[in-house]
Amino acid sequence: MTGTTSLPIDETSRARLASDGLRMVLVDPTDAAAHAAWFRAETRGFHGAEPSAELVEQRRASARSEDRMVGVLDDTTAMPEVPVATTVCWPAELTVPGGRAVGTWAVSGVTVSPTHRRRGIARALVEAELRTAVAHGLPTATLTVSESTIYSRFGFSPAVLARDVTVQTARARWSGPEPAGRVHAVTAEQLDEVGPQIVERVRLTRPGEVSYGGPLWTRQLGLSVDDENAKNLRFVRHDAPDGTPDGFAIYQLIERGHDFSEHELKLNTLVAVTADAYAALWRFVLEMDLVSTVTAHLRPVDEPLRWLLEDFRAVGVTETDHLWVRVLDVPAALSARTYLSPGRLVLTVSDPLGHAAGTWALDVSPDGTATVTASTDPAEATMTVNALGALYLGGVPARTLAAAGSLHGDVDRVDAIFRSPVAPYLSIWF
Repeated sequence: MTGTTSLPIDETSRARLASDGLRMVLVDPTDAAAHAAWFRAETRGFHGAEPSAELVEQRRASARSEDRMVGVLDDTTAMPEVPVATTVCWPAELTVPGGRAVGTWAVSGVTVSPTHRRRGIARALVEAELRTAVAHGLPTATLTVSESTIYSRFGFSPAVLARDVTVQTARARWSGPEPAGRVHAVTAEQLDEVGPQIVERVRLTRPGEVSYGGPLWTRQLGLSVDDENAKNLRFVRHDAPDGTPDGFAIYQLIERGHDFSEHELKLNTLVAVTADAYAALWRFVLEMDLVSTVTAHLRPVDEPLRWLLEDFRAVGVTETDHLWVRVLDVPAALSARTYLSPGRLVLTVSDPLGHAAGTWALDVSPDGTATVTASTDPAEATMTVNALGALYLGGVPARTLAAAGSLHGDVDRVDAIFRSPVAPYLSIWF
């Protein structure tokens, strides 16, 4: 594939915005002034504090060649050099059932200035990104959303759910296996050396994970310039009995009230290659002295923690949507993953934007691999492109989508084929 920055600005959206007196441009990260203006606009769009010059330069220096930053300029504003809308996207790998990965267009940084709302700018930007992804040969697009009412209209749908976990440590008596290996306290810099390799070992084992690095990893470690929370972060690494690093956790301690024994331990990240590393890290966290509550954000829906404790009710969970998926190229996307049941399924997909529309025959071999071809046969299931995105990683039941009216036909057969034996999970925001 060619580099993303070599692709021209989407002409359809460029012309649409030009008719409203706006300019849609690619931002060159080697242009320090243009990049600084774009970054400040993106930060402002998410209600962030004004970034320092040092942070702006760090972000510019860490920009990757595949990062495609787009800005919308209004030359009539008091600050015409500052975009009134932004996006940043890049090609990544999305893990799918079967321990495989498919190319995805990771969509992020979608902002529109409050001064320019209700002018169709967000629609122009998002539709431009979908057409750019198609031009780049990517079969899917993905995003994590700050506002869940926006992206359904573009064909995205929640495909990965996540849970927030709260544990009352006084009730969390360990009943799981006695873990081997060793937990070490480490620095952020030490974890920076081995953490990416641990993440990569885990990534292909779980549908829904998206490859990442650069600023996302820097932020996770608290190594961004001016990160006010960095001094509060603590890091531990788990090593297998042979000394191989196979897990880590990032957490912080928050004092609550007047009783010093009532700290909250906020678990930001826990990544484990093995069941042993998982048990060791969770036990380390739960048995921390002077901690009454452990909270963890973005945990998998099939988190086994409750089954490792004597009191199942020591763990409370709340669930939310996390990764949203948009299928763009049906044959490429569906043939990239494996399936539970062999056989043939003909499905019709409706897509107002046209990318995934058609009738497709999914032929699954006994080994779970599939071929997908356009078909004129009668459809056994019909669905919206949103429903297809929800089904794609195997975590949303077809019966649920049928109840919502977005899927019709042989629901049991669709479920038998599409469901994943491993619940999809995404461990980060992007």
